[in-house]
Amino acid sequence: MFTGLVQAVGQLQRWSGGVELLVPAESGLDPAALALGDSVAVDGVCLTVTQRSAHGFKADVSEETLARTTLAAKADRRGWVNLEPALRLADRLGGHLVSGHVDGQGTVVAVEQQPASWRLVLRWSNPAYGRYVCEKASVAVDGISLTVADCSADGAEFWIAVIPHTWSSTTLQQLRVGDAVNLEADLLAKYTERLLAWRGQGHAGAASGSTRSEGVITPGWLAEHGWS
Repeated sequence: MFTGLVQAVGQLQRWSGGVELLVPAESGLDPAALALGDSVAVDGVCLTVTQRSAHGFKADVSEETLARTTLAAKADRRGWVNLEPALRLADRLGGHLVSGHVDGQGTVVAVEQQPASWRLVLRWSNPAYGRYVCEKASVAVDGISLTVADCSADGAEFWIAVIPHTWSSTTLQQLRVGDAVNLEADLLAKYTERLLAWRGQGHAGAASGSTRSEGVITPGWLAEHGWS
């Protein structure tokens, strides 16, 4: 599990067993501090450290991950990626809960510099994922925890106000119109949808053997408690 606060950037390249991360010495992430088997978010993709070196680490990557994310394209051109080691239970949750399981890719629609921020407009490649997006929702963009400023009616297109610190310390500053990014929707939205769908299929009370509906999450309950 991660929090979406990038700790370093590194350079990605292929090797015979997967991908290799080259981490600059001044990046703030010490590869020596990583143990074999540790999880690291690489542009929002949870990868497992399989080998370490003085300059970085290596990780295996499945065909599913290569097909769903931007890692293959970035590795081929030795692109730069955002890095975040796994969250410890004692750490501050400065962003939001990020699983490192990318839902799909998005496309950069616009990049605009404003007086105090950057306006980044993105569109889901699969518009169906827009149902998890709303104003002030959390979304992970290439592993970065960001807040949706506003979105289209279906959520398929949305924009984010990026503060200068986040812009300059991550790979966001390299984005251009037409570029692809990894997107992960908010876990809470996905689990809530699943629970509501499960109840709609007639499973209410099945877990306890009861037919009572008390305590079951419903659209009305969510609206009553501020989840409109």
